[in-house]
Amino acid sequence: MNISLVDDDIFNADQNPALLGQEMSNQVGVNYMRYLGGSNFAGARYARSVGAHGTLGGFIHYFGYGSMKETDESGNILGTFSPKDVSFGVNYSYDITDRLRGGAALKLVYSGYADYTAFALATDLGINYYDPERDLSLSAVVANLGGQIKRFTDRYDRLPIDFRLGWSQSFGTFPVRFSITAWNLTKWSLPYYEHGDGSANSETVKKDSFGSNLFRHLVFGADLISNPNWYLGLGYNYKTRTDMGTYSRNFLSGFSLAGGLKVKGFGFGVAFAQPHTGATTFMVNINCDLNTLLN
Repeated sequence: MNISLVDDDIFNADQNPALLGQEMSNQVGVNYMRYLGGSNFAGARYARSVGAHGTLGGFIHYFGYGSMKETDESGNILGTFSPKDVSFGVNYSYDITDRLRGGAALKLVYSGYADYTAFALATDLGINYYDPERDLSLSAVVANLGGQIKRFTDRYDRLPIDFRLGWSQSFGTFPVRFSITAWNLTKWSLPYYEHGDGSANSETVKKDSFGSNLFRHLVFGADLISNPNWYLGLGYNYKTRTDMGTYSRNFLSGFSLAGGLKVKGFGFGVAFAQPHTGATTFMVNINCDLNTLLN
């Protein structure tokens, strides 16, 4: 999660609609992620400049959570089902000044879980300030404003509204850009549980200190930017590390590694993480600048 990373990669707009810009006009991208428990995520984006200051884009995201057993209330297996979420919509951004850009994404969300389906209409609002002389980027995002159009049952379920703040900056000629994203800011208390050493006598301890809550709201990132044609990135999410923690927790839990290349209008990126000892995630991004190919 990074809402303040200013680059010409169209997928940055997934995190903040204000990161969509005219520099991405006529760019198309697709991505795929292999996630935990046999889950598969995929998406596609396209953007086009509108007038002298605006950019319009379209997107679709698919989240498939693998095959699961379907049972009745007594635990009898009835078969299997494959739950899924699909989100698609439009994104518009506008250059308010030469350093300030605002954006909004309107998305329709469909969820299908066995015999239950639901629809929701949601909006993400974002703003970004970028000072190119200091390579300083500041962002704010309000995500998932909206509500259900069709409910799973008679109960109304709220969307997970979230407020996020982000900072990214490099310093002088040092070729590393640092980022901090604060998220889940609509709820301060995010306790977690430590499960001891795994022995029969170990006790579960609830962790809810100020420091623990603070760091579970923060995601840290650093990327090497010494060459415009390639990058390396490192991320750390303390909440992921503690959510996935066991007494035999993997050292890599909470960390993510990424790298990418840009060659003749094509961008190719990969990312790797191992949030748990028994699970590895892998993501691939491919984007293409159609202007370069057509010229």
